[in-house]
Amino acid sequence: MGITFKSIVISAAAFFALANSSYAQTNDRYIGYYYPAPQQIEAYCARVPTLKDVNKKRRVGFIIGIKSGQQNQQYESPYSVFAKGGQSTKLMIISKQEGYLNTIYRARALLADLSVSARTTPIFAKSGVAESLTFLDLISTMGFESVTLSDGASFSHQVLIFPQGHRNCVKAPAPNKSKQ
Repeated sequence: MGITFKSIVISAAAFFALANSSYAQTNDRYIGYYYPAPQQIEAYCARVPTLKDVNKKRRVGFIIGIKSGQQNQQYESPYSVFAKGGQSTKLMIISKQEGYLNTIYRARALLADLSVSARTTPIFAKSGVAESLTFLDLISTMGFESVTLSDGASFSHQVLIFPQGHRNCVKAPAPNKSKQ
């Protein structure tokens, strides 16, 4: 299992929890039901705050909005989007088509596509920095704690979302140019 870090440093406790595949399997009851064990678990530190009035009802409403948009398309969406967990904090994107979302690159490409859509939302448009925010930032504002993407057969990729200011998120030190 690989772990990707993007401009963050994860605390030692969080790193060992992420790196231990048995940890993921014992703490994720959806493995084996909705998707196979993730080949990679990535940590993402949100760059925008979580909304103050966020709750399960708003997260479910967000999913309903996504599904409504999918139904208004002229073609069937190749994936399902839904939320699970007691407070609906686990976002899942599962392929409905053979060969779709079956590599890390396709999963990341979908996240990039979703980021383009996220930048058009009113909350991001008002931010003044919408072009640098991502879909992961959008779902963090809604209080989602993870997103799992899967082909629904043998591949899955999971991103754990740490809210802005989380103790496990520390800015990576700038490279020391004098040693280069």
